[in-house]
Amino acid sequence: MKFTAEQIAGVLEGEVVGNPLAEVHELSKIEEGKVGSLTFLSNPKYNNYIYTTEATITIVNKTFVPESDLKTTLIKVDDAYMAFSKLLEFYDQARKAAKVGIESHTVLSEDVKYGENLYLGSFSYVGTNVVIGDNVKIYPNCFIGDNVVIRNNVTIFAGAKIYSETIIGNNCTIHAGTVIGSDGFGFAPNQDGTYKKIPQIGNVIIEDDVEIGACTTIDRATLGSTRIRKGVKLDNQIQVAHNVEIGENTVIAAQTGIAGSTKIGTNGMIGGQVGISGHLIIGNNVRIQAQSGVARNIKDDEVLQGSPTFGYNDFSKSYVHFKNFPKIIAEIDELKKQILNQKNGNNG
Repeated sequence: MKFTAEQIAGVLEGEVVGNPLAEVHELSKIEEGKVGSLTFLSNPKYNNYIYTTEATITIVNKTFVPESDLKTTLIKVDDAYMAFSKLLEFYDQARKAAKVGIESHTVLSEDVKYGENLYLGSFSYVGTNVVIGDNVKIYPNCFIGDNVVIRNNVTIFAGAKIYSETIIGNNCTIHAGTVIGSDGFGFAPNQDGTYKKIPQIGNVIIEDDVEIGACTTIDRATLGSTRIRKGVKLDNQIQVAHNVEIGENTVIAAQTGIAGSTKIGTNGMIGGQVGISGHLIIGNNVRIQAQSGVARNIKDDEVLQGSPTFGYNDFSKSYVHFKNFPKIIAEIDELKKQILNQKNGNNG
């Protein structure tokens, strides 16, 4: 895809300084810019690169005034960083929109219903009674099970597996290798020490505007639904167990594990490698630092760290003492020796 400076300025509501017909087909960092690329300058620390960059077009703030001649065409905007972010979004949407059609070596069941501009990549399978909305992009090697509903503007990247009965809302992105709707971890112990599997007959519901990172697993409910609410952002390699509910606009970093039936509130921020026990209630606006272990209910607005977790400020104060623990023990041992010597002296 190629775009001129004039077209880009139109999207960004910016002003072209230089050649309005200058054409670009890729994006680059300013220090790595080359002919045919578009870059941006917002941090003054990088000002020197604008005089040497080979990038054809550079987005800059309106306040930028060059100190010498430039080879690059400028597009002046109110906020170069935000403008470039907007352009990245525009570029990503345009790139996805170009993917249309059903490739060879796919299986699309006869009763599948799908909307406009479907892209279905090679070696993908779509089961019976599936409903797919408009502008859905399903990349190669994906599995879509029976009775799945995928609404509009959803992108499912290569190798994702969407088990039966799953419902995916509008404007969702599911990255490669993710598994949604696999069985929850449900087993009942028998008297002889073996375990009997408890059938997992619920489903997973993913609401609108959710993004799920690569190789994340979300288990179907035993009964009812595992539910990921609107606006949730999940990183790579997260485990969400059966009947978990994650509230709106909560973000969770990589390698976090959430055990069954835990309810997480809205606008939470959970760091990487956090472990959360089952059947807990975690309030709204909660912040949990990386590598914490949560084994109790958490009230709204708490900020926690540690394993098991406790208040972040208390953790920080305690950590200061923990770092000095060997020194404190040595001081205690020395005091004990002094007390013992005093006692021996008095006894003498």
